[in-house]
Amino acid sequence: MFMKKFDIESLKSAKAAIKAAKSVIITGHTNPDGDAMGACLALYNSLKKVTNAKVIMPSDYASFLKWMPGSDLIKVYSKGLDTFIANADVIFSLDYNELSRLGNMEVIVKQSKALKIMIDHHPYPDTYAQLNFNDETASSASELVYEFILSNFPETIDKDVAECIYTGMLTDTGSFSFNSSMPRTFEIVADLLKHGIDKNRVINNIYDNFSESRMRLMGYILNKKMKVFPEIHTGFITLTLAEQEMYNYQIGDSEGFVNMPLSIKGLRFSALFIENKDIVKCSFRSKGSFAVNEFSKKYFNGGGHKNAAGGKSFETLENTVQKFESLLTIYNNQLKNLV
Repeated sequence: MFMKKFDIESLKSAKAAIKAAKSVIITGHTNPDGDAMGACLALYNSLKKVTNAKVIMPSDYASFLKWMPGSDLIKVYSKGLDTFIANADVIFSLDYNELSRLGNMEVIVKQSKALKIMIDHHPYPDTYAQLNFNDETASSASELVYEFILSNFPETIDKDVAECIYTGMLTDTGSFSFNSSMPRTFEIVADLLKHGIDKNRVINNIYDNFSESRMRLMGYILNKKMKVFPEIHTGFITLTLAEQEMYNYQIGDSEGFVNMPLSIKGLRFSALFIENKDIVKCSFRSKGSFAVNEFSKKYFNGGGHKNAAGGKSFETLENTVQKFESLLTIYNNQLKNLV
């Protein structure tokens, strides 16, 4: 079966470093999604069999991901972990390619003298890692972690590893509806099934595991907070702090909201703006040629993939939305011609 062509010498260096390490730390980005969690926990469930490995996340994560094998052992970053991070021999960066994605963990990870290994599928990787395993054509970071494990420690792949990989691939492709056009993606899914995963259980745990308040919030935003510009194939949603409190908002409750306007016939560009205490979190999605990663990088301090990106605004929610609507005027002709 075809395997992604990682650099052989880099793979050997990574394997040697892991086997020699007394402490390996696995990290994902702040507000980790299904892919970050899947990649980190898959690697953890593999490496725990060959070395002392731990997962440290910069922030907490959604409750619908807390069923995953090994999730109960994840450490959420606090200053008390600084010495542990500083003394690590190897630090993995999974599903992110710049240290700013670590939030409050950024400085201590940057200062650590550990060998840094990046496994990621986002474009424009930073150069902080000594070993890089990047492929923008991959469906997810989890897919690349699978290839990494298969290359170095294939004997460690079991049902737990496979479930975590499948979770990451499933969530980062919208149940294989985008970022999933390479045959290798589905070859890997076939391999995961051979390891005995119950894909229906995974799907149920992810997509049928929300609270009643989250469902009511979804109905509210679709009815009251979605604005649509059919002539330029665009829609967006906003969510204030007060509205979050009204619906008992929990981490992960807005997962998938940014995609909802794209279900409307003819819409090709969507955005979601969520008010936080210090910033406005911005999410962008598109279909076709409109590169939301470039749009986000230019105007909203962000980046990501061509059709899926995130960013942040340091202005008020009201001013952020005004800025976005003014940009729609600038991009009017380009958006009108989206197909």
